[in-house]
Amino acid sequence: MRETMNEMQLPIVGDRHLDPHSYPEGVAFLDGQYLPMSQAKISVLDWGFLHSDATYDTAHVWKGRFFRLDLHLDRFFGGLDKLRMTIPFFREGVTEILHNCVALSGHRAAYVEMLCTRGASPTFSRDPRQAINRFMAFAVPFGSVANAEQLQRGLRVAISDKVRIPPASIDPTIKNYHWLDLVRGLYDAYDRGAETALILDFNGNVAEGPGFNVFCVKDGKLSTPSIGVLPGITRRTVFDLCIEQGLAAAATNVSVAALRDADEVFITSTAGGIMPVTEVDGVRIADGTVGAVTSRLMGLYWEKHDDPAWSSPVNYP
Repeated sequence: MRETMNEMQLPIVGDRHLDPHSYPEGVAFLDGQYLPMSQAKISVLDWGFLHSDATYDTAHVWKGRFFRLDLHLDRFFGGLDKLRMTIPFFREGVTEILHNCVALSGHRAAYVEMLCTRGASPTFSRDPRQAINRFMAFAVPFGSVANAEQLQRGLRVAISDKVRIPPASIDPTIKNYHWLDLVRGLYDAYDRGAETALILDFNGNVAEGPGFNVFCVKDGKLSTPSIGVLPGITRRTVFDLCIEQGLAAAATNVSVAALRDADEVFITSTAGGIMPVTEVDGVRIADGTVGAVTSRLMGLYWEKHDDPAWSSPVNYP
């Protein structure tokens, strides 16, 4: 007698495939209700899943305060417009939802994401205009690209020959989930004993890494790639701090040679802030220690988290 689908037992290879439903503690907002992270699900027919047809933005909460949330909201709503997506909330509504996700989670340090997928059409139409866009948000514990040890000694980075999707194909100002180039770069880095990766732009210059921008310091002047990269909020914050501190900073082409020859290198991300790099492609940057400019900016960055002009408190119950 033929087995039913429920009776069929398929072989499983590897322990890491045994529990696909393990999630960090947190709270999500989906379809008008707040849920534990483990219950926040979307259809496998959603274009966000099938085609990476989505935009999102990630803010963070530190010591119970959102950092530069207005800038993240600006970028998120800009992405919606460029992708011709709509959500049933104005800016104030999204702000309230994000605050509620954090407050309900209880996290004082949180990674907070808002996202919109193209959704799906009731008839599985290939016409994106027929899809019903879906907004969701969540708050989980804060995570960093670099761990505590790496923040002290600096990251070991490898430059992959993988090329970032050119801006003529995907507008890099729209935060998106097109990460296969970045993931392939990560595996290149791991294979070479590094901890994370940078990939190139279409001209062979340095572009960005998986979820972060990069800066180099030479003779006291800062530079960061300008073409084909997401204009990160932490990247913007570095420019703002440099203005305050009288430091020269420019967005420009950064060659591989210039990065390797820098006096200091650091990366920037909402997930971790300003993080030092002390080794590129197995070779130390300068003397292989965290540089003075990097250390100065790191300190200033975290000080700004207590500044009401840069941060806003979460209303916990």
